[in-house]
Amino acid sequence: MEKLLSRCPRWALPSRGRPVLCAVSGGLDSMCLLDLLDRWCREREAKVVAAHFNHRLRGAESDRDEAFVRDWCAGHGIAFVSGSGDVRGLAEREGLSLEEAARTLRYAFLRREAEKLGQHIRIYTAHHADDNAETILLHLIRGTGVAGLTGMAEQQNGIYRPLLNVTREELAAYAAAHQIPHVEDSTNGDPDAAARNYLRLEVMPRLRQINPQAVEHINGAGRRLRVVDRSLEEEAARRTAHVEVREGRVTLSKRALAEAADAVKPRMLLRLFDLLGVGRKDITAAHLNAILYLTRNTLWGRESRLDLPHGVTARYCREWLILETRPQTLTEVQLLPGCPVTWGDCRITLLDRREGEGLALRPWLQGERMGLTVGPAAPGDRLCLPETHGGGRSIKRLCLDHRISLSERDRLPAIYAGGCLAAVWRLGVDAAFSAPEGEPCRFIQITEIEKEREHEK
Repeated sequence: MEKLLSRCPRWALPSRGRPVLCAVSGGLDSMCLLDLLDRWCREREAKVVAAHFNHRLRGAESDRDEAFVRDWCAGHGIAFVSGSGDVRGLAEREGLSLEEAARTLRYAFLRREAEKLGQHIRIYTAHHADDNAETILLHLIRGTGVAGLTGMAEQQNGIYRPLLNVTREELAAYAAAHQIPHVEDSTNGDPDAAARNYLRLEVMPRLRQINPQAVEHINGAGRRLRVVDRSLEEEAARRTAHVEVREGRVTLSKRALAEAADAVKPRMLLRLFDLLGVGRKDITAAHLNAILYLTRNTLWGRESRLDLPHGVTARYCREWLILETRPQTLTEVQLLPGCPVTWGDCRITLLDRREGEGLALRPWLQGERMGLTVGPAAPGDRLCLPETHGGGRSIKRLCLDHRISLSERDRLPAIYAGGCLAAVWRLGVDAAFSAPEGEPCRFIQITEIEKEREHEK
């Protein structure tokens, strides 16, 4: 156990006295993680809950896996929850691959179960070093950018992956040493069943023949590229810090683009989508290249237009690039220090000091790697405010108490830290994230645009 724990970052392991949710398929990797978390939690007065999602894709074999995990948990005194969903139906309705549809339903189930356990509950998955190396190679083959080549993060949006430095071989050794049984997915042995299978069964063994440390080296490259990725994001944020943002429109000068390095220009354009409040989902390299093409090839005095996802129109005229959007459903947007974001009827800026009206959150704690985002409050989200006396209340209930209408509720900026609800404008800050008056904080400055205009008049 200690050998395996030495490969896991301690900050990613469960805290004393807190329950955690562990995704368990019944395979070798997840059974090892469940055993490891159970041993760790028992020593720290914590509890692990095993969560199994039945994808209903392999008939009796899928039911066998669920029964195996349930029975093993019962024999070891581990709480067990299960769920299922129509993966094929979702794939057909949304035009997704079976893998994408399965992942969507599985993670939705995990988040629902985590919410039942309480606020800020960690979800653990058994992704390991070999999985990460395969992911990086898949992204490389599919032509992804730098961000895709960074691999999986040890923590992202409330999902923890403590085994990313542990190889499949090391997990097999742990299972043998502790006599941990597992079940095999029959499709995993078919290299033609999925691209990942082919990589795992055909490609990775060949790479190990070339270099036995191929997995470690691929993951090391991913970690180094993560540093590059962060640097590109920071530079793009700096170069777009003074972009004009107003009423569904962002404006960037051609000069600002021209002065940036080629590697930074696509990130600057992605930042424009963030500033618009629509996010980056579905914005591909082809879209970004098309926007750059407008700025290079539109003749002086002429205007070029381009239709983009999320109802966004790109216009280029007289040395200015303008991105505009029609009113639409508000989405989650990342907050970067000192970079204002227009979200709904508010202008939101992340500061390191109290300034104006807003929400004060405690500073980062040691070991935390949480990103801050603003978005609509998710159904079922709860806040633990001082007046709720530690129990927490749903956003719906709190809005009723404050006489906030349904239409207003859907446009209230909700601040998430690492995927956990930290605060909601006009409602307050969750006790777990609250910063006492007069102490250092991360301040979410919120300016209601309509009030700002009235003041200017």
